[in-house]
Amino acid sequence: MSDNDKEHLLKFLNKKIRFDGRKFDQFRDVNIEYDISANAEGSAKIQIGETVVVAGVKMLVGAPFPDRPDEGAIMVNAELLPLSSPDFESGPPSIDAIELARVVDRGIRESKAVDLKKLCIKKGETCWIVSIDICTLNVAGNLFDASTLAAMAALTKAKFPKYEDGTVDYKEHTDKGLDLEKVPIGVTVLKIGDALLVDPLNEEEIHLDARLTITSTKDGTICALQKGGSETLSLDDIKSMVELALKKSSELRKKL
Repeated sequence: MSDNDKEHLLKFLNKKIRFDGRKFDQFRDVNIEYDISANAEGSAKIQIGETVVVAGVKMLVGAPFPDRPDEGAIMVNAELLPLSSPDFESGPPSIDAIELARVVDRGIRESKAVDLKKLCIKKGETCWIVSIDICTLNVAGNLFDASTLAAMAALTKAKFPKYEDGTVDYKEHTDKGLDLEKVPIGVTVLKIGDALLVDPLNEEEIHLDARLTITSTKDGTICALQKGGSETLSLDDIKSMVELALKKSSELRKKL
């Protein structure tokens, strides 16, 4: 998009108008569908407007990290599928895919959503590894929030497979879930000119000055921040963005 496109966008924003008619602090419709995969231990599909993301959880048994012998582990992988956007290509993970996975991973890890010690099977030898795969089906803006919500939705439904005599039976799931300690929710706030927007469209993300993704827990504790865009943010900007994100995160949490 050209500079003329950004000028056109700014003219609308200066009049408090977004291209799709929403208010600056208004999310598109959010829908969650659970258990979409018969082979995953937990799965969910999130649709925010026309953005569609799926997440699946697999429980693997492996060796713990040497420096954390009594803990399990969490891994997050993001696939930006070419079918979901003309901007994505097949091949190794792009910088955008790596950033997306890290933002989701950091929010879950730093919030202590999963007690890693409860994933220990035998200290120093075996543990559960919770692998979360995120795939995009259609991209129409706001992948960070959709992906975090999809991952948490999948985790809330995840059940351990049967594990006996050192063998995992993925065809039989138990009734034991992950006992989530916290439910981190990510909200991304875009700054374009003087406007602060949530749930951005592709057309808004292209012309952002700066963005801040704030992941928080139910009590308002901020557990992760990710800044993007080339422009700097003042302390007043950050304060306003955080306040807006905390307000919207409570609304998204109710969706779960």
